[in-house]
Amino acid sequence: MKISASEVNKLRQATGAGMMDCKKALVEAKGDFDLAVENLRKKGQKVAANRADRDSAEGAVLAKVNAENTAAVVVSVNCETDFVAKNDSYLALANKILDLAIDQNSLEGLLAADFDGMSVANKLTEQTGVIGEKIEIGGFERIEGSFVGHYIHAGNRIATIVGLSAAVDGAAEAAKNVAMQAAAMNPIALNEDGVDASVIEKEIEIAKDQLREEGKPEAMLDNIAKGKLKRFFKDNTLVNQAYIKDGKQSVAQYVKSVNADLNVTNFKRLALG
Repeated sequence: MKISASEVNKLRQATGAGMMDCKKALVEAKGDFDLAVENLRKKGQKVAANRADRDSAEGAVLAKVNAENTAAVVVSVNCETDFVAKNDSYLALANKILDLAIDQNSLEGLLAADFDGMSVANKLTEQTGVIGEKIEIGGFERIEGSFVGHYIHAGNRIATIVGLSAAVDGAAEAAKNVAMQAAAMNPIALNEDGVDASVIEKEIEIAKDQLREEGKPEAMLDNIAKGKLKRFFKDNTLVNQAYIKDGKQSVAQYVKSVNADLNVTNFKRLALG
């Protein structure tokens, strides 16, 4: 049967599928628009099933803050190749998912959220069929606080969100600077209290082994290892790290220079790969 260009374009706008795929779907559905949409979704499911074991280490990591600067999300929308990740339509998809994510509290909530009449999960399956690559949410994090900020590194490969204890003058710049710090230095925790006990035990054992190799007496190992652990905290916890814009002060000291009562309360970081 004859399918008009306007019908093909309507289906393309609704699904993002290519012109020829849309025309074929409409022909197979004998002009039934809803059936054509359903057929394209089924095609997406088939492609998704075939590519389920593929590595999706490329994509876009994006962050967003709500209008009140009291909540922020960071989301990784993953695909298989850098070529797809840089495509404008793919970035538009990722940004639409990000817009939906700001109102969700979990990955499960995001996947179930409505995306133009279907769930986000189904939209990802559909777009897997359209693009021909595995597409999935690689990570989702959310924080809330008195003031939150974000930073997206050039190329959309790393993004961070940061919470501060108060919405004081200078909070926006401070939050962005601390978020840039977290992106660049990849801390494992906010402070000492956030470091897992198993990580601390491992670092102490590593330090002791090094000291034994240096010939230090066994009785001295605990005290020296604790000193090395302090250095580990300084290098690997956000508030204790040397501030990248001024190595003479820590991140905590930098934040205090903005306002004496200001503290970093939380952060989340997502990266591709």
